[in-house]
Amino acid sequence: MKNKWSCLAIACLATLLLSLDLTVLHLALPRLVADLGATSTQLLWIGDMYGFALAGLLVTMGNLGDRIGRKRLLLIGAVAFGAASAVTAYAPTPELLIAARALLGVAGATIMPSTLSIIRNVFTEPAERTAAVGIWSGMSAAGFAVGPVVGGLLLDHFWWGSVFLINVPIMALVLVGGILVLPESRNPRAGRLDPASVALSFTGIVTLIYAIKEAAHKGLGHADVVIAGVAGVALLALFVWRQTRLADPLIDVRLFARRAFTASVLTNLLAIFAMSAMMLMFAWYLQLVLGWSPLQAGLAQLPGGLSGAVGGVLAARLIQHLGRNGVVALGLAMNAGAFLYYATLDTELNYWALLPVMIIQGMGTGLAFTVNNDNVLATAPRQRAGAAAAVSETAFELGGALGIAILGTVLTSAYRAHLALPPGVPGEAARESLAGALNAATTLPATQADQLVRAAQVAFVDGVHLTSLVTAALLAVVAVLALVGLRGVPKEIPENVLTGAPS
Repeated sequence: MKNKWSCLAIACLATLLLSLDLTVLHLALPRLVADLGATSTQLLWIGDMYGFALAGLLVTMGNLGDRIGRKRLLLIGAVAFGAASAVTAYAPTPELLIAARALLGVAGATIMPSTLSIIRNVFTEPAERTAAVGIWSGMSAAGFAVGPVVGGLLLDHFWWGSVFLINVPIMALVLVGGILVLPESRNPRAGRLDPASVALSFTGIVTLIYAIKEAAHKGLGHADVVIAGVAGVALLALFVWRQTRLADPLIDVRLFARRAFTASVLTNLLAIFAMSAMMLMFAWYLQLVLGWSPLQAGLAQLPGGLSGAVGGVLAARLIQHLGRNGVVALGLAMNAGAFLYYATLDTELNYWALLPVMIIQGMGTGLAFTVNNDNVLATAPRQRAGAAAAVSETAFELGGALGIAILGTVLTSAYRAHLALPPGVPGEAARESLAGALNAATTLPATQADQLVRAAQVAFVDGVHLTSLVTAALLAVVAVLALVGLRGVPKEIPENVLTGAPS
């Protein structure tokens, strides 16, 4: 296909926006406390709701793209994402902002699997496919890097809603480019979409996420947490059982019998669970502990994100020397080492010592995610590329949402446990979050205000230390899992060699 690299450019542009949209929100979180009066719980929901809604619908949307056409679904998603972004930008309350983020998640669910499945169908030669996935992954990493810079520029001059309005012109480009360039592809034998499976997958994922989030926030000793957890597991088990009984399932469960597929999905889920902590942690650390502006914070994180793009491009070459399992394990080990360094951060920072660590982490992330995503696409037939991509993206989004919920709660809990309030300072607002403490300090006399700010920043850094150590340990375990689970997977995976070509 002559214009396949143009197709890749459109897919990368859409992916760039989705990752950019996530990182600019993290920089805006401190503004939401001041402008909307959002509590720490509301902040977590604002950050998580997009991922929750997206994760719940990815499987459905991936299958829908296989049925109605991936190009058509991508174009519909581009229009919906642009419209939802405008609604989000002008949300007047935390509650409405959470609802608007859910709409963004629904729209995003139509885009993510479409981009990867289009790549899978356009690039059929193994080496070219791996390179294309590497570029796609690199653009996603670049979005994480550029997002804070763009967000910082906007937040330095405009209100927090401006970080969502930038989505509108970018999605317009995706829409026009997609109409002109993308070929249509679908599964000619897809069959009908099973409504019961759609309901079970969505309610099961969302219910389980709710249970885990609430358990992390208030503990396991609450009836709603236990009921939601049991219900979520039961719904997903029923969903899996139903897939084995359908001629046209949403997920071909036979794919999970393939070691490369299962190990890649699980590794991605656990890795993004761990690494999602960094995005939230650094957004608060750089702005609220070091006192940097949103733009400074964004520029500080830029080299790390751009190195992720480099890692994505280099992954295809390193596979030839280290094997697929070696590249993934190396990338995760690089991340584990970076988090060990983050456990030494203080209330003052030598940025030039931090910079190489961030570059190492970013490159490692690009290596791991490129190979895992390519494994998932290569082990599924082209006819079901949307469904396979949706499984990979569901694991990614689910892991990210759970990581922010659970590790974000670890960070907040450690902050509260280590916060030593100065005498005479009211503690309710200060214990809510670091941003709440800094906001409360503005109402106090100068001496008490300085004491509260210092105590809150020290407590937050203590929370960063604990969260970083937990994350480093988890990443080390996942690196071993990848080394063993992906052992023996071919360096170049030919068409349908691992799948038996299920339809």
